[in-house]
Amino acid sequence: MDIEVNNGTSVQKKTPRYIPPSNFRSWLIGKPLPTADAPHQTIGKFIGLAVFASDALSSTAYATQEMFVILALGGASAFRYSIPISIAIIALLAILTFSYRQTIYAYPSGGGAYIVARDNLGVLPALIASAALLTDYVLTVSVSISSGVAQIVSAFPALYTYRIEIAILLVLFITILNLRGVRESGTFVSIPSYFFVIMMYVMVGVGFFRYFTGSLSIVAEPPELELLAPMQPITLFLILRAFSNGTSAVTGTEAISNGITAFKEPRSRNAAATLVWMSFILGSLLFGITFLSFHIQAVPSQFETVISQLARTVFAGRGIFYLAIIVATTVILVMAANTAYAGFPRLSAIAAADGYLPRQMTYRGDRLVYSRGILSLAVIASVLIILFRASVTNLIPLYAIGVFLSFTLSQAGMARRWWKIGQLKLGEQRTERGSTLEHDPRWQYKMVINGFGAVFTAVVMVVFAVTKFKEGAWVVIVLVPLLVIGFMFIHHHYRMVASRLSLENYGSPPRMSRHRVILTVGGCIAAPWKLCAMPAHYPMTLLLSMYPLTLKSRAKYRRSGNFGEKGCAWLF
Repeated sequence: MDIEVNNGTSVQKKTPRYIPPSNFRSWLIGKPLPTADAPHQTIGKFIGLAVFASDALSSTAYATQEMFVILALGGASAFRYSIPISIAIIALLAILTFSYRQTIYAYPSGGGAYIVARDNLGVLPALIASAALLTDYVLTVSVSISSGVAQIVSAFPALYTYRIEIAILLVLFITILNLRGVRESGTFVSIPSYFFVIMMYVMVGVGFFRYFTGSLSIVAEPPELELLAPMQPITLFLILRAFSNGTSAVTGTEAISNGITAFKEPRSRNAAATLVWMSFILGSLLFGITFLSFHIQAVPSQFETVISQLARTVFAGRGIFYLAIIVATTVILVMAANTAYAGFPRLSAIAAADGYLPRQMTYRGDRLVYSRGILSLAVIASVLIILFRASVTNLIPLYAIGVFLSFTLSQAGMARRWWKIGQLKLGEQRTERGSTLEHDPRWQYKMVINGFGAVFTAVVMVVFAVTKFKEGAWVVIVLVPLLVIGFMFIHHHYRMVASRLSLENYGSPPRMSRHRVILTVGGCIAAPWKLCAMPAHYPMTLLLSMYPLTLKSRAKYRRSGNFGEKGCAWLF
């Protein structure tokens, strides 16, 4: 036993005699961590950007291509609308950033749209937001992994037939990485995330330099143009479809507000700073990639991505910088799934704590992470990858409806919160379940911003649902209500169990319940069995007895009329 003296206080440290032996599980996910170590498993802004922003940043690798896929239906001239569409998406990103920055400071315990809707709009909107977000997290894993595999196939076409198997292996890898803990997974993810950001800025910077110097040519030997449908005229509906496809770039914006508890203190300030950094990087890269892709006349194709075409055009071939771009893009798309692994378990744990999901989702594993949530996410995402054959184009229609539904509910909830704050007097406070309300002199300005954001995101959600309904969006539209019904059944079960275990009425006379019981007694020799009518005050009218009674008992039962001639009686 070692004794240390620190500031006059003696501290005894005892080395345990028994150390658990290492096994395959401890080698795979690490040795168990003590619960007291939980505060030390938080992360700062640098790693937080990699963990929670990888999904949003990675979307720059496929958002432009998804816009081009729809605009291609209007012919080559329709590609010019990609630039104003990207500007509109950046404006939407700015509104969302402002809204979620306010959410981070108002709800420092995390939860995002679910907590905001629960405290300001009611239980049903909160459950809808929860169902939408959980669905979105599952699709984030499926889309990100599938997009990463698409980058690999672009560089190595021979692997196209094995894309599903590669995707499943990547899901397994990310799952094991997250089971090892937040800090370990964050440190691992930060390296490829920052490598991707650096390489993207290098590509965009070189591309703009060559554009302004007049040396940027069009893409050489472009892949064959693939059309999802027959050619169409350029209409507002077509542009709205392209806009809805491009809004996949802003998915993941809400992840930081859901995972505030993963940040070091001061949590809200660190999370808010990370959100602003993420939005700036995302907006600048989205505009740069879209602008350059239009000017090199990139073509959307499943066999070669727009990023691949842009990289080999900017760097004049498939040299070292091209390969670095492909590797960085592939790795960040795979790591983008890490954002869902950080958000899904935390949100499911919050919903489970409220009784809308199984309580087991609130339990932490050996590495102080929500292991059951991580494993659930991996299984569901793998099933989707198999069903949709790892196709980004087939998965995208399911992707953004849920997240924009949560955006709408979150901003509507924040708008109502500002209205409630406006009803308070100066210096007055009101404590709610998830936050504390204080008077803010700028409440009207903030309410208008959030209200406009709610309307804008609702319009985008409706456009997405209408334009993508036949392509698969109906699945999410049906799935979200089914999930809400499931949440309600789970909550009803827990309330029923709680009412039966409650001691609220302990000490009051219990309710007497009567049961009919048949009792068999053997031993009668004179007769094998007899039926006797019991007194009226007995709840049971039929008794089976084969027990020989004494003479005294026989006399008693004769007087009562319950004794048989051969000396057998029915007993209770």
